[in-house]
Amino acid sequence: MNNKNTMPRPAKAPPTNKAAKAEAELAEVLRPGQSVELLKELHILTREGRLNQDSRRKLKQVYHLFQFIEQLLRELPGEGAEATLADHGAGKSYLGFIIYDLFFRARQGGHVYGIETRSELVERSRALAQQLGFGRMSFLNLTVAESAQASELPAQIDVVTALHACDTATDDAIAFGLAKKARCMVLVPCCQAEVAACLRETKALALSRTPLAELWRHPLHTREIGSQLTNVLRCLYLEANGYSVTVTELVGWEHSMKNELILARYTGQRKASAATRLRELLAQFGLDTLGDTRFRLAD
Repeated sequence: MNNKNTMPRPAKAPPTNKAAKAEAELAEVLRPGQSVELLKELHILTREGRLNQDSRRKLKQVYHLFQFIEQLLRELPGEGAEATLADHGAGKSYLGFIIYDLFFRARQGGHVYGIETRSELVERSRALAQQLGFGRMSFLNLTVAESAQASELPAQIDVVTALHACDTATDDAIAFGLAKKARCMVLVPCCQAEVAACLRETKALALSRTPLAELWRHPLHTREIGSQLTNVLRCLYLEANGYSVTVTELVGWEHSMKNELILARYTGQRKASAATRLRELLAQFGLDTLGDTRFRLAD
């Protein structure tokens, strides 16, 4: 007889119910009444209704931005019940669809306009809005600059958004907002090359004129200083045109490097000091030509 001292084996844990786990994860991220069908069509959820890590990160960014926009909408007359919103550089319209689903769908009024240059994305968004019964959404195949004069848009737009609109498209969105007398603007700028290009053109003269030019002597610094300076100029321009401005982070830097969020509310109080500082900065950095184009101020 072989006597072996054996330890009793621990009882096996019951098998994990993957379906129940997936449902619990989904319940954590879904908002009350949110359309699961929409999230599947946007490929944020799989056909089985599950989230992957990339989708979770994308949804977190959109939700976080929506929180800021929802607050601004609720500050409008009737808590935004009849508000109009224009989403510039809409792409696949993740943001516009989720704003409509979470805010406008349960209301009787209001309208969301998605503005995008890629015709195939515009057609896809139109088809999806029709499929879901999102009747107060319109998608326009236009540039941001063209949209300010487009007959398909009303004379006034309450909220203007531009999420990662590249280079000067953010400036075009600001110009659109001013033309449409927007009550609020929500801007998350992306790549910004125009100011950096101007800095490069005047680098030799600037280096001989001021030690500040050392800030953009190297190409990498030129790009970074150009990006930072662009957003500073934008904020001053908005303040000079009667907006109060708040600058904050959209989400943690681990989620996106293009993370600066500019929130502007119209007050009607044009800040003369902002206009003065804007002109001074343009002159200091040799960007006077932009004062006649991007940052043109009323006399």
